[in-house]
Amino acid sequence: MLDTGAEAQSAQAADRGGRQGEDGPGAPGRGRRHVHLAHVRFADLDPLNHVNNVRMLTYLEDARIAFLRWDAPGGDGDGGPLGAMVVARHEVDYVAPLVLRRDPVRVETRVTEVRGASFRLAYEILDDERVYLRAESVIVGYDLERQRSRRLTPDELEYLEGYREPA
Repeated sequence: MLDTGAEAQSAQAADRGGRQGEDGPGAPGRGRRHVHLAHVRFADLDPLNHVNNVRMLTYLEDARIAFLRWDAPGGDGDGGPLGAMVVARHEVDYVAPLVLRRDPVRVETRVTEVRGASFRLAYEILDDERVYLRAESVIVGYDLERQRSRRLTPDELEYLEGYREPA
């Protein structure tokens, strides 16, 4: 597993109400991971006492919103430099069952590809012992007025590039 300095980030995230903006190795401003803490709730469990697969996607959604809205520059919920976006695709691999636990899991998000109108996010739900889920999403810039895709702005591209994995 890539050492992202997650122990320190988890502690910082807990101090910030369960969210954290950035960490990780790589060139300055490149290859950082956004870290979001997710607490497993009893209501998240399925009849086998595992976190339900749909709830795992909710953990990804919470992390994605934190990354693109709350933790973005000027992230007061208006998204700072980030405009409207929609999820065009999810691909999920459930690696190990996640069960009810006291400690939160980390949802680490990074950018793996940036294009003119879309970008790809990769996620892992994990703790210090194992990875529970790996996933990828394709996110597309969206024009709310015209109800169609749009090009990403220079500010959006700059923000995303700060989290893109080095080639």
